[in-house]
Amino acid sequence: MAWFKRKDAGIKTSTEEKKDTPDGLWYKTPKGNIIHTRELKNNSYVCPDDEYHVKIGSKEYFEILFDENKYTELDAGMTSGDPLRFVDTKAYTTRIKETIAKTDLKDAARSAVGKLNGTEIVITCMDFNFIGGSMGSVVGEKIARAIDYALKHKVPFLMISKSGGARMMEAGFSLMQMAKTSAKLAQLDDAGIPYISLLTDPTTGGVTASYAMLGDFNIAEPGALIGFAGPRVIRETIGKDLPKGFQSSEFVLEHGFLDFIIDRRQLKNRLSTLLNLLKN
Repeated sequence: MAWFKRKDAGIKTSTEEKKDTPDGLWYKTPKGNIIHTRELKNNSYVCPDDEYHVKIGSKEYFEILFDENKYTELDAGMTSGDPLRFVDTKAYTTRIKETIAKTDLKDAARSAVGKLNGTEIVITCMDFNFIGGSMGSVVGEKIARAIDYALKHKVPFLMISKSGGARMMEAGFSLMQMAKTSAKLAQLDDAGIPYISLLTDPTTGGVTASYAMLGDFNIAEPGALIGFAGPRVIRETIGKDLPKGFQSSEFVLEHGFLDFIIDRRQLKNRLSTLLNLLKN
């Protein structure tokens, strides 16, 4: 049975049906609170009634973080190849073309340079809508080139992670991005250039096992799922019930793997303060 339809294992929702940003006039949070999408956007996509952080993508994060939403995108035209000629229910090349047409994204990450409260910064942000935010060769290369830009121009680097993990269609090529990005971040560290990692919902798999947890500061949004394997997989593997709130950002913070959790409405100003502290 296809890997993305494992109904016998309780997985019934395809990646295509998992939506991030609201697409109607009204948005209903998991707790049942209803808010107009215009008000939601003006509130950084956080519902004021229950503090629920709606899942958003690079377009929305860039709007929130870059001054006046002005930025220059880096390597915007980069797209995935098909080194393994991978086929499941359809050819990988077909899946890529269909996803590009549907999402208007070239791959699961976008990089851009601009100013955040007057401080120049490079930001790479992942998009879960593109094959589950999976980390393939393009994602790794975009991160590497964004770090190269930060090194050359001596500006801080912010990585916003949102991913289901490594992209299975690229197998070993995908896994090598873990080592590649980690090596690039080591160069950034040697140069004394700040790297801040923001983990959002969800951040899992090889992304968590590499660049997402290597920041000078590792921060997260409230209620984000952060881990390697998913809770269901772990539960079935060890045969035991997991602690309450397991792999939530609050649980991860309590166990020492995060520096702090930040409300998205305060994200820009808190990042600005943190960057000023690091600069001084």
